[in-house]
Amino acid sequence: MGWFGLARESPFRRPDTGVQGSRVDPSSQASPQRSLLLAGGGHSHALVLRLWAMEPARRPAGTLITLVNRASTALYSGMVPALVAGLRRKSECAIDLRRLCDRAGVSFIQAEITGLDLDRRQLALAGRPPLRFDSLSLDVGAISGEAEDRLPELAVKPLEPFLAWSAALEPGASVRIRGGGAAAVELALALRCRGVAARLLLRGDQLHFASAAARRTLARLLAEASIPIERQGADQAAADLACTGSRASAWLAAAGLPVEPGSGRVLTEPTLAVIGHPRVFASGDCGLIATAPRPASGVWAVRAAPVLASNLQRQLEQPGASLQSWRPQAWGLQLLGVGGAPGASGEPGAQRALALWGPFVLGPYRWLWWIKDGIDRRFMAGFHGRGAGAAAPGADPSAAAMACRGCGAKLAASPLVSALARLDPGGQAPAAEDAAVLARAEGGELLLQSLDGFPALVEDPWLNARLTTLHACSDLWACGASLDSVQALVTVPQAAPSLQEELLLQTLAGVRSVLDPLGAALIGGHTLEGRDGAGLALALTVNGRVCAKRFWPKGPLHPGEVLLLSRPLGTGVLFAAAMAGAAEPEWLDGALVVMQQSQAALVPLLAAHGVRVCTDVTGFGLLGHLGEMLVADPELRVEIDAEAIPALPGALSLLERGYASSLAPANASALALLEGPVRLTGGAAPRTALLLDPQTCGPLLAALPAERASAALAAVQAAGFTEAALIGRVLAAGVA
Repeated sequence: MGWFGLARESPFRRPDTGVQGSRVDPSSQASPQRSLLLAGGGHSHALVLRLWAMEPARRPAGTLITLVNRASTALYSGMVPALVAGLRRKSECAIDLRRLCDRAGVSFIQAEITGLDLDRRQLALAGRPPLRFDSLSLDVGAISGEAEDRLPELAVKPLEPFLAWSAALEPGASVRIRGGGAAAVELALALRCRGVAARLLLRGDQLHFASAAARRTLARLLAEASIPIERQGADQAAADLACTGSRASAWLAAAGLPVEPGSGRVLTEPTLAVIGHPRVFASGDCGLIATAPRPASGVWAVRAAPVLASNLQRQLEQPGASLQSWRPQAWGLQLLGVGGAPGASGEPGAQRALALWGPFVLGPYRWLWWIKDGIDRRFMAGFHGRGAGAAAPGADPSAAAMACRGCGAKLAASPLVSALARLDPGGQAPAAEDAAVLARAEGGELLLQSLDGFPALVEDPWLNARLTTLHACSDLWACGASLDSVQALVTVPQAAPSLQEELLLQTLAGVRSVLDPLGAALIGGHTLEGRDGAGLALALTVNGRVCAKRFWPKGPLHPGEVLLLSRPLGTGVLFAAAMAGAAEPEWLDGALVVMQQSQAALVPLLAAHGVRVCTDVTGFGLLGHLGEMLVADPELRVEIDAEAIPALPGALSLLERGYASSLAPANASALALLEGPVRLTGGAAPRTALLLDPQTCGPLLAALPAERASAALAAVQAAGFTEAALIGRVLAAGVA
């Protein structure tokens, strides 16, 4: 079957759900006609997104907007020293970009940006196809100011590796910091606050501040905190941390953008449009207004945001219209946290802050710390709003839940079974195997086929397609089969043809990211255009083969077998809570890492350890799919150790707070099994709810001979499925 033309039909209708390409701008019912990429999650972009969330009318109409960032969170630089000092938790300093994008009506893609092709208008990403754009805004931050070959020590930028390193430092450790600017001083004092002995290494004689008064004041504060300064140090002097300023990423200059020679920062007009490139904007630490150069600082990034938002809207909605100019003030107020470090007596001092404004210095004072802390808290409070599907404070979390996507959009078991029974009232119920046997090949192999798909689970079309493909292939792997080929049914939303082309390209590339390493082929499919707000969706027919002797049915189970679960549960509740703005970003990051791990490698491994019966845990939850395994012999009994079932981080906490997938209530019908063939031990309420949670890219559930179970578990864990567990055993009929 080849790729047929774009059909003008939509089999499903669903509301705007935040999926890339499915959003219809509230200010216009027209389909998106152009695309805007926000490259990087710096302060300017974060504030633009917050503005759009608060005032949707200021978001460019008729535009598909996507934020691309290497992490799902962006750290507020003003609170990083307090985080290093142990005065703040990371969650207090981090902006959840997924949640912010959801509030702003913007799609989010987590990927590493590696380059830019201005001629093709494409943003290059690591490990996946480039993204095409009509307009581009750059706020990608900065990296260490040193060349890599002169930097044997850790750099303070990017922040994420530095923070992981600093968090591991124990009191009493010693750190040598190369640098003498505001960041180096603040971090030295912050580390000293935690009992880490810090030392500053300067290449020259003086700290790097604009005025003699500031240099004298900071030198005195460092001395009071017992932080020595080594002056006129050699470049080769050993250091642990480099805090020597910043420069823009090299790929910006390599793309042909005009840059400042020393820093590599992109040169812009006062409108923030890049000189000579009216469709490209730059702000934050990677941009520099050529006629009003200012040092890289969060102050300028924050103040540039309203201008950037206004000009992006004008440039996209009114091409050729004049843009707003901005001339940043000559001096920016800096508030440095400089208190709390133990002095010579070893006793912690009071938290204080120092104010710097051009050549002027004020403090340090305790009241300045209160002002700084209040400013920082108010700044972050604007980013911590609830998600689009959130319940009001104190309300029942499940009451406001939007209909789940992914496998949570699966039809409940009851209407499915009833419809099939009515279809053929006098016939035999169809077998509930994971994949259908189509034929037997000449060599004796069984040819298998399965079908799966759902509305997009995440906004990123490439990642969504990868997850959908892994989920669909799981039906074959649960039968012990290898993958041969795939056909795809792709529904793309109404949009300009160029945007539909991009969504289709990214989707098919996501499918191929799973198939290519397995030597399988994408042999064709069909495309649909969604109507009436229908968003991106993907369904797949997967074809595979397996030796007849190694085909794994769902049952019957055998007394004495042990049940192995290949990885944790919890995707349903995590993504349901994410729609309500209640899931922590690191929980979703962790879940997506697990979900993207192909389980193809488990097939030969489990076969080698004697597996004869297997299934995968998907929409009906662990208990529902276990019930399918028991259908072949209802006299058997299974004992499940609820405490042994692994859960994804955050899943049990959310279940305990009342969050659940919209499919979970229908799955509760499987609880009847607990009064019959299934005995549950050690299960508190959240653990029982976990058994009903629908899974996307869920684990395999395999039955093994008891004598081989421990060895099989060790092999599965060694293969990278570190949280696999033995969760139960099969008992003979009549065993209590």
